[in-house]
Amino acid sequence: MQGLSLAGMKKHPSLIPLFLCIGVGTAGAVYYILRLATRNPDVTWNRNTNPLPNQEFANKQYKFYSPIRDYSKIESPAPKF
Repeated sequence: MQGLSLAGMKKHPSLIPLFLCIGVGTAGAVYYILRLATRNPDVTWNRNTNPLPNQEFANKQYKFYSPIRDYSKIESPAPKF
């Protein structure tokens, strides 16, 4: 396809910002999906070592960004099993 190789980029330099924006957007989406898969308390990868994984996050901050609250000092309202 024309414009996808390095020679095509030299002929059409206006495509460079388009490919940069698509690349940055793709990298951001992949990062966010991987972060959700590894840090979200709703996702469990290994149930054998920890049968109640939601109890790990009782007093931890798992939101992406929270400038108002520090969740490590707030007691969790969830029941303890």
